[in-house]
Amino acid sequence: MPALTVEEARTRARVITVRSYQLDFDFSSQEENDRTFGSTSRIRFTAIQGEQTFLDVKPDELLAVTLNGEPIDVTGLDDGRLPVTGLAAENDLVVEARMAYSFDGEGLQRSVDAADGRVYLYGMSSLESAPRYFACFDQPDLKAPYRMRVKTPDDWIVLGNGAATRVGPGEWELAETKPLSTYFATVVAGPYHLIRSEHDGIPLGLACRQSLAPYLDRDADELFTVTRQSFDEYHRLFGYRYPFGEYHQVFVPDFNLGAMENPGCVTFADTLVFRSAVTTAERSTRARVVVHEMAHMWFGDAVTMRWWNDLWLNESFAEYMAHRVSTDVTDHPGHWEDFAFVRKWWGLQADQRSSTHPVAADAIKDARASLDDFDGISYAKGAAVLKQLAAYLGDEVFLKGVNAHIDAHEFGNADLGEFIGKLTEAGAKDLPEWSAQWLRTSGVDTISAERTATGITLHRSGDADRPHQLTIGGYDATGRGTSVRARLDGSRGDVDLDPAYAVVVPDAGDDTWAKIRLDVTSLANLTEVLPKIESGITRGVIWNSIRDATADAELDPRQAFSVLLAAIPHEDSDIAVGSLLRWAETRVCGIYLPYEPYRGELATVLTTRLGSTPPGSSLQLAIARGVITTTDDASMLQGWLDGREVPEGLKVDADLRWSLVLQLVRLGVFGATEIDAELARDQSTEGVTQAARCRAALPDVQAKELAWTRIMTDPAIGVNELFANCDGFWHPGQAELTAPYVQRFFSEIAGTAGIRAGVALSITTTKVFPKFAIDQRVIDQADRLIADTTIDPSIRRAVSDLADDLRRAIVVRTQLTL
Repeated sequence: MPALTVEEARTRARVITVRSYQLDFDFSSQEENDRTFGSTSRIRFTAIQGEQTFLDVKPDELLAVTLNGEPIDVTGLDDGRLPVTGLAAENDLVVEARMAYSFDGEGLQRSVDAADGRVYLYGMSSLESAPRYFACFDQPDLKAPYRMRVKTPDDWIVLGNGAATRVGPGEWELAETKPLSTYFATVVAGPYHLIRSEHDGIPLGLACRQSLAPYLDRDADELFTVTRQSFDEYHRLFGYRYPFGEYHQVFVPDFNLGAMENPGCVTFADTLVFRSAVTTAERSTRARVVVHEMAHMWFGDAVTMRWWNDLWLNESFAEYMAHRVSTDVTDHPGHWEDFAFVRKWWGLQADQRSSTHPVAADAIKDARASLDDFDGISYAKGAAVLKQLAAYLGDEVFLKGVNAHIDAHEFGNADLGEFIGKLTEAGAKDLPEWSAQWLRTSGVDTISAERTATGITLHRSGDADRPHQLTIGGYDATGRGTSVRARLDGSRGDVDLDPAYAVVVPDAGDDTWAKIRLDVTSLANLTEVLPKIESGITRGVIWNSIRDATADAELDPRQAFSVLLAAIPHEDSDIAVGSLLRWAETRVCGIYLPYEPYRGELATVLTTRLGSTPPGSSLQLAIARGVITTTDDASMLQGWLDGREVPEGLKVDADLRWSLVLQLVRLGVFGATEIDAELARDQSTEGVTQAARCRAALPDVQAKELAWTRIMTDPAIGVNELFANCDGFWHPGQAELTAPYVQRFFSEIAGTAGIRAGVALSITTTKVFPKFAIDQRVIDQADRLIADTTIDPSIRRAVSDLADDLRRAIVVRTQLTL
């Protein structure tokens, strides 16, 4: 199906106005081999009389179509588009089809729970996925109310955008919604476990698979509390009540994103229902995802972007508000520290690749290409820019403009210019210039500090003339600090700060968006001073500087690794530990530096640190995971698995057991027999996923071939199992075994566009790329793939980003031979 262009969308929006959707779904047959379901769309719309348009529909079989009672030739369907001609002023279009269930998390997903054989369904309509399960005019600015009727097995429940009522055995009706874009429509059906509550007149619900019910029940109070706190704060901030009726939060299987902001029925990956122990950071992340999706009810759902280029405004706003509101009103800690260590680092990497783009791009990309801009720029950079804007304007002006924007475009669409206009009406000044520099230009500035005889001089370099408001921190040998606020409008600026401080940190409060560079003296003192700096946010700024300077080949990776080894014995933040160990695993050991001996040095430091962590603490769990991933002490791992010499307070539960099994597989101690035995112990969908990861990690030719075949050719594999196969496949300790698959990646990845789409396609490409093959020949192959316009754009974009990372790694590696 061709991707919808902005010109096509504008033409269609000029010709038609959609009045309503009536969707009928028949899920009543759920035999083991069922692959399709019945879908009927009745669309009422007005049009310019005599004009023509087209309908979006991707059926397994298109059965019948009528326009105003007259049949339309279904053979006219061409690659997902059906021409609709002879339009009247008022139109009634009815489309009957058999639609195929999906397995990639797009369209109407069907999953079977390995724990009990129960079937679960949910709809995912973003970005181009709605036509995979109902016929529609699929673009964000053709909003309309929805009604739904659903047939199911008798023991199922149904949830969706409108309140669902059971009207007979296996028959449900969903109430009419407010006007929605097609990409928000959803229906959820199956024997879901549902917990109901209420807050401030809003009916609330939490739902998940029956096999996860005990774990959702355990955390229901926590999730409802975050929900209530967030509703109260958003109502206070916006002065506009949640308008979509009921508010269900449904944790669904094989979800390929974190969550989706469907009005009235938000869907979340059910990996957020914790069946095993998790860190405090992970609980805070889950709370923040809840708060993020709720923010969309105002920005995104009530007011929706006119075209996908302004998707950033939805996501940046929700990202900013999630961190702000989670910090202000929830009981969960560390949100801005997480932003510094995790989200900002994600965005800084994206902003330095060749695919970088402005936060607010021009409306030139089609719908499919816009999906690729769901990245760290649209989320993290945009959020950082909005945070700076809110601080610059002050809450009174910022929120006055935001609220006026919502009021003016309620249940409609708007663009960046209209948002800026409302902020200007609220009292903001010079926003067009600010917008041009921060939103309309790509790339990231670099800010460094120079010690002078009398103070500190800041230097800024970059392609745009961006103003920066930031804090400069000076820290003595004990980690005690002093900070000075500054505004940097040009390429340099003087700051009244004692140059004798051991460490000087530009942007110590993480207020702006820039690459930070530390001076030579600060770098030399880091191993002593960094662990003593109290602020986790400042430590995050410093670590982003270290990680970025290493990636730019400005800092020797061995020095960066030494700072890491010095910091771990003192780091008390599970956010920092988790982020830094992911960096060590995905960027340092086996990429910037040889896998050995650095893996062993890290394992030694982590094992020592584990002995000093508080028993049962979140920090203990974070460090223990790092020990398991890096150690080669098989007897210790087997002992923990058998309950011997387990550190006091560490619970070896289902997920930690699988981590132990995975590392023992990679060490060659465990094989297929032990994996099967663990799966017999954990006969859940989660166990199947974990076993797939372990099998893909087996140092065995047949196991690698089986995993590879599933990744490249299996259209029915669920996304969690698919991603697990990818995660287990490559490892720097198996370079010789996996060497033949480097070439095979470039030969075979294009074919996966024929069996999966959207986010799943992009993530699979990213996960199965041979990132440990640090070789110019791999880049050459990547460049040839990127240049081949016959290959799906999502694959080419992912490969382009990964090739950029590989180029930087090769340059970093050259330092080791100098």
